[in-house]
Amino acid sequence: MHRPALSVVVPCYNEEACLAMLHVRITGAARAAVGDDYEIVLVNDGSRDGSWAAMQRLAADDPRLVAINLSRNHGHQLALTAGLDLCAGQHILIIDADLQDPPELLADMLAAMTDQDADVVYAVRRRREGETLFKKLTAAAFYRVLDRVTDTPIPLDTGDFRLMSRRALDALLSLPEQARFIRGMVAWIGFRQVPFLYDRAERHAGETKYPLSKMLRFAFDAVTGFSTAPLRWASHFGLALFFLSFLLMIYIAIGFFTGSAVQGWTSTMLVTVFLGAVQMFVLGMIGEYLGRLYVEAKRRPLYLVADIAGPVQGRATLGYRAEASAMIESPAGSGTRPTR
Repeated sequence: MHRPALSVVVPCYNEEACLAMLHVRITGAARAAVGDDYEIVLVNDGSRDGSWAAMQRLAADDPRLVAINLSRNHGHQLALTAGLDLCAGQHILIIDADLQDPPELLADMLAAMTDQDADVVYAVRRRREGETLFKKLTAAAFYRVLDRVTDTPIPLDTGDFRLMSRRALDALLSLPEQARFIRGMVAWIGFRQVPFLYDRAERHAGETKYPLSKMLRFAFDAVTGFSTAPLRWASHFGLALFFLSFLLMIYIAIGFFTGSAVQGWTSTMLVTVFLGAVQMFVLGMIGEYLGRLYVEAKRRPLYLVADIAGPVQGRATLGYRAEASAMIESPAGSGTRPTR
């Protein structure tokens, strides 16, 4: 199998308005960096607009473009995993479709990788244009809290925009977990990783695919995927409540022996409700980790590919790729069985 010098992997969800400009800019940046020895891998993550049709048209006109259509919406991190799994380049650029991360930085990132003998060049945001103050503040808080609680140091103010060597990607693809936080997983694999400062632009078109609810879930996945700190917090909280309860018991005993009975039931109910809420919180936290163990134990493929347009060169090692013919004759001739 020929390995192109570069693969550019782009997860896409409802990005029809961006795809034409995205293709033009990535093509120009790739040619400026490595000539014609590159491939562009677009992953359609169950888009509801005309993204897949636009990708098919681009693949028909560009022999260096591969369009992958997932069977449903898997989420950004699993769509990115599918593109990384099926790309074949010696160097891999990860970039989002909204063009907030400029593909024109590719040549400089390649130069930084060569000059510093690095396996990963991760882009660090100096400025974030076109984003609300709330988004900027919550993003800054997220990265700093994550840095404090996780067992693996994760660079501050970095997204998935980065350049990786093939050996770093192969190491990343050896990690099969379902709840994926790619930037944390890349930090975990090690190798030499260097920062690259840049200014993030506004979206070219469309709207953000990460509303507050998804950002909160993403943050929770990041913390629980790389740290057991929430379990430690729960145990420390329970220990603190034990001592408070012990002090309350002493207070009640003193009241009993001195003859000053506790008035009313308000304080009793308050303590009962508070302790019940804490217990539910602790059980919920434990349940979250147990749920992750349950999902991992099923060993389902991370993604399902329905269709591919263009000359894909990689193999689906972490997911399932449906063949053109979904069924083949069984050896016994007694029916059919699915291909894998």
